[in-house]
Amino acid sequence: MRGAAWLILPTFDEAENIEAIVRAADAVLAAAAPEGHRILVVDDGSPDGTGRIAEALCADVPALRVLHRTVRDGLGPAYLAGFARALEEGAGFVMEMDSDFSHDPADLARLLAAARGEADVALGSRYVRGGGVSDWSRTRELISRGGSWYSRRVLGIGVRDVTGGYKCFRAEVLRALDLPSVRSHGYAFQVELTYRAIRQGFRVVEVPITFRAREHGTSKMTWRIAAEAVLMVPGLRQRGR
Repeated sequence: MRGAAWLILPTFDEAENIEAIVRAADAVLAAAAPEGHRILVVDDGSPDGTGRIAEALCADVPALRVLHRTVRDGLGPAYLAGFARALEEGAGFVMEMDSDFSHDPADLARLLAAARGEADVALGSRYVRGGGVSDWSRTRELISRGGSWYSRRVLGIGVRDVTGGYKCFRAEVLRALDLPSVRSHGYAFQVELTYRAIRQGFRVVEVPITFRAREHGTSKMTWRIAAEAVLMVPGLRQRGR
């Protein structure tokens, strides 16, 4: 029997979403992960009290853990801290999901099932048949699709949603990826992990999902984060060679 399924939720100023997302994910994983599950909130010192809300919720959600970080240095380092904690505690599967309901928690079950089957990495994909986006402007969708197209072309890989951040990894994949050497801090982190997995010979399977615009709180995407992704991709190709 594999170890427990761990869901990593990085947060910064998600006070309006954190309780609802934790309870929704907990309900899905309780049914989908008979080997047990954990939910790890990785909070980067949210001024709005997200970390405190999560701590209080632990009394009511036994699977919940909270990792407090004092420095906000990007999505990538937050995920890496969560991955390290999960692997140290014997996780069998490690999952990523946004904390704002852009990703439907119900899809956790489908990603976990794929990782138990043929996938080493199950990637929730907006850009395969059956996937899509909802409540986005045409401009935002074009930027997202263009980013994935650009990454595919530069890196020479077939994954259609290269920038997707809804994933389930088998634990052995993360152990093989030399995580301390990952350089990306923003959303380029998602591209880098997917590319590293493919380069290591792991099978990435895209599971169709519908991505929705957040209803509460503010997006963390900035032009600086987008620029990092554009500049990082050619470097990944060069290091891969």
